[in-house]
Amino acid sequence: MHREDEAGPAILKLLKINPRGLTVSDIAKKIGINRNAAAKHLEVLAAEGRVESRLYGTAKVYSIAQRVPLSAFLCFTKNLILILDEDLRVVQANDQYLKLAGLSKPDLIGRNVLKSTLPIVSAPDALAVIRTTEKEQVIADIRYQNGTTDRFYQMEAIPTTFDGGEHGLTIVLEDITERKQYVKNMEFLARTAMELVDLPPETDIYQYIAERVLALVPTAKIFVESYDEVNHQFSMRAIVNQDFREDVKRLLGQDVVGMVFRVGNLFETPFHETLDTVRGIREHVFRPPHEAAGRSLYDICFRQIPEEICEQILLQFDIGKLYGIGLTWEDQLFGIIGIFMAPGEVLEDRQAYESFVRQASIAIARRQTEDRLHRSEQRFRDVMNISPLPAALIDRDGRYTFVNKSFNETFGYRLQDIPTGKAWFAQAFPDPIQRKEAIAAWKSDLGRMNAGEVRPRTFDMRCKDGATKTIGIRPVTLGDGTQYGTDEERTAVR
Repeated sequence: MHREDEAGPAILKLLKINPRGLTVSDIAKKIGINRNAAAKHLEVLAAEGRVESRLYGTAKVYSIAQRVPLSAFLCFTKNLILILDEDLRVVQANDQYLKLAGLSKPDLIGRNVLKSTLPIVSAPDALAVIRTTEKEQVIADIRYQNGTTDRFYQMEAIPTTFDGGEHGLTIVLEDITERKQYVKNMEFLARTAMELVDLPPETDIYQYIAERVLALVPTAKIFVESYDEVNHQFSMRAIVNQDFREDVKRLLGQDVVGMVFRVGNLFETPFHETLDTVRGIREHVFRPPHEAAGRSLYDICFRQIPEEICEQILLQFDIGKLYGIGLTWEDQLFGIIGIFMAPGEVLEDRQAYESFVRQASIAIARRQTEDRLHRSEQRFRDVMNISPLPAALIDRDGRYTFVNKSFNETFGYRLQDIPTGKAWFAQAFPDPIQRKEAIAAWKSDLGRMNAGEVRPRTFDMRCKDGATKTIGIRPVTLGDGTQYGTDEERTAVR
């Protein structure tokens, strides 16, 4: 007697030595199984194209098929394939689909996709395609959720005619999850690249970063810290999600956002970090304890959050691991992004995540450069404002960009009164002949003097209140083409 899983091969072997064929009863008797089991295995073998039957009176006789079986072709593709009859019952399936379904072929053949819960094809979206397929092939993308994981398939429903003239469908399922994810990631990176360029200065860039990382890893808990290389400290700048932040606040007795973690020099003893070690993604496993690798959460917090609170956070929020990556650009560390995940979760799409972190790092570097430039410009303007001499800045296009307090007090003109050099000459030299001479002298000096050389001149100029003053002007061209001029009153006339 053959076991159930050996019956199929045994039937084929038996039929090969009986080329004239055997009835179901003969086959069942010779291999030692009951007639119903033999009939079921013969149906599967017939659907695969391995055996064929013919009628002799009222008896159905089975023999080895003289055609190349369909199953011989189905195994040469990585796609999932099902063949359905006109009643939408499964008559054939390849090994790839059987593996996904976790079923043997005898258990699957004969099942109706409308009445059974079969992977992918019994999902509502797939059934909608199957029901609407009539004479022409239909192609559609199908989303299939298996537990907490989403998979995407391109489904082809192909009208099929069998040898006996019956109609059915061939279902071909191609896994396009990676393709879909790639397109999704590229769209995400393109969108964030534009958002980071246009991000208003008042926007909290660290909160923005945390929210965008959460979009990539929606089941995780995200934090972002900034790093102060001068004072050797990290500052917690953002945490998402909000419920996690509030619960940690209750445990700790204070909001962790805003906390400062003093670490000494991160790149010296005892940490010995380098930009290369903080630049890449690193995984810290917290529990189970025997899987612990690297630092504990207590260590990650630089031992500045009590150890018992750290353990309570891990247990209460089912945190098993932390993925960390540095916000770095060129030779500077700007901060750290941390992703808390459950013990069994794995960080997917690492390439997209790393690409976004590089985008964010460049944006922080640009923002800090702009901030330093703004502070430098402000200091320069402050110095100009406390100068006792009237002073002004004119850009290379002839527009006044700044006049100091003394300039306003001496001449009465504010920046809005003289937006351009042309407007200044018109008001300071109301006489056309004097104006022409002043402009000619200015252009002459401008053309023959090198950057950094002072061009002293003396002019009689009219103030906003109508008074005329003799002024000694000392203009100089800066390296970027900006004109910087200081004025000194020599005498005053009416």
